[in-house]
Amino acid sequence: MHPILTIAIKAARRAGNIIQRASLNMESVRVENKKHNDFVSDVDRAAEAAIIDVIMEAYPKHAILAEESGAKGIGESEYEWIIDPLDGTTNFLHGHPQYCISIAMAHRGQIQQAVVYDPNRNELYSASRGVGSFMNDRRIRVSKRINMNECLISTGFPVVDQSMLDTHLAILKDVLGKTAGARREGSAALDLCNVAIGRVDGFFEFNLKPWDIAAGSLIVQEAGGIVTDMHGEQTWLESGDIVAAPPKVLGQLLPIIGKHVK
Repeated sequence: MHPILTIAIKAARRAGNIIQRASLNMESVRVENKKHNDFVSDVDRAAEAAIIDVIMEAYPKHAILAEESGAKGIGESEYEWIIDPLDGTTNFLHGHPQYCISIAMAHRGQIQQAVVYDPNRNELYSASRGVGSFMNDRRIRVSKRINMNECLISTGFPVVDQSMLDTHLAILKDVLGKTAGARREGSAALDLCNVAIGRVDGFFEFNLKPWDIAAGSLIVQEAGGIVTDMHGEQTWLESGDIVAAPPKVLGQLLPIIGKHVK
């Protein structure tokens, strides 16, 4: 295992312990609204601090991009960690067990190492570029389904930035008419991992942040899937508009989406 991946796993598990301890006493969790439908709790901040402490102890000169504390050292290092300490905060605050820790490390702008940890199921997804994707040390692959009418597609509703809501609903209507169904779980990082392990056959969402998708995207790619933007291009990390699926499903999903986006 790559030493950077080892540190990422250590950081993810430490954050997971903080989050799960807090889940046993939700009445004591303090919550703030960053904006409409965008929440942050003291648990997010504590988990993020723990992750950064582990990383900085091992790699003090690396740059950090984290959801709650922002950017540190960007442009000063070839190495950048992209961190979401609690992807699915709204789920966590409601006791809905669909949330995770997402940690990625990019070298010269390319994601090289990735960890997504689901503390409720104790499922730890990891990937190193060129090595493959794993869940708890078991190699994982995207699904082998080809026919769209057999496929289950995951998505996320645009509840914070609703500028694409009408477009999203139009796409979803088309998807529902051509597939076995759609799911909205509330954690983009876990949605991507579900593509990687074959629990769903594709995923699309608009206006996500780098920390939502950096780790999960590499896990999909190393599991044999393809990640693009809505036009099949590679701008997804910058734009936040993302589609992920096995190759033959992606080829059918992109035209469905493409009818509705400019």
